[in-house]
Amino acid sequence: MKLLKLSFVLLFAIVHFYGNSQSISGFHDYTYKQIDTIALKLFVKNPDNFNEKKYYPTIVFFFGGGWSGGKITQFKPQAEYFASRGMITVLADYRVKTRHQTTPFDAVDDAKSVIRYLRQSFKILRIDTSKIVASGGSAGGHLAAAVATVMGLNDENDNQKISSRPNALVLFNPVFDNGPTGYGYERIGERYPEISPIHNIKKGTPPTIVFLGTKDDLIPVKTAELYKQKMEEAGCRCDLYLFDDQKHGFFNYRDDNKDGNKYYIETVFKTDVFLESIGYLKGKPKIK
Repeated sequence: MKLLKLSFVLLFAIVHFYGNSQSISGFHDYTYKQIDTIALKLFVKNPDNFNEKKYYPTIVFFFGGGWSGGKITQFKPQAEYFASRGMITVLADYRVKTRHQTTPFDAVDDAKSVIRYLRQSFKILRIDTSKIVASGGSAGGHLAAAVATVMGLNDENDNQKISSRPNALVLFNPVFDNGPTGYGYERIGERYPEISPIHNIKKGTPPTIVFLGTKDDLIPVKTAELYKQKMEEAGCRCDLYLFDDQKHGFFNYRDDNKDGNKYYIETVFKTDVFLESIGYLKGKPKIK
């Protein structure tokens, strides 16, 4: 009985620690980084009618969870949709506090490794390296914005001759500001200029689309509006969509189909239109 109980404890520990490294139906997994015993993986879905002789625009999704937890499958519905529209889609794991006792800086380090891995493996994965989109929600949105803006926080084992900057961004209630009045400052402290996207906007920041609820209790509307203003002052495109009375995470697909998944559908539709406008997709959205 004690041995059986111990086995259950060990199983729980393994699932908790490696919880984001399980297989995902319909996706191929690749280890993009090995840190001691930790294998960080990408889960890749090829587009419908995949042709091994072609190269495809690619979108990678980073899950949210305050750099402390979260589920890699958060954006699985979005990934499946954009695969149906002709993109390679990727769900990315990265280190978080509860599973790896790490910091937001480590998470950005991993996110940069993800983009570099996709570029380095473009021949195997059939990725168009000029059309890589980084996307995510909340802390995952922060990672997507950070890899596009901050210059440091690179893994010393990465080939830094390979760019870690994506070509476009799709951000869902993202953490923009890590400064003294922003989100996460208590964990980041005076190092915020190294990691805060809003403090690192510059000419050449990739075209961006942002979704935010007006009743988000973590990301103020004024922060998103300031981000858009700074982007446009730098000569960069930033489309901001505000959703009345919606709270943090309003865009997530819900299995209970509450409200007919209205906001999941609307944000995916607007993302599709945005990606078509920059030449990453062709034709009209399938979702309505």
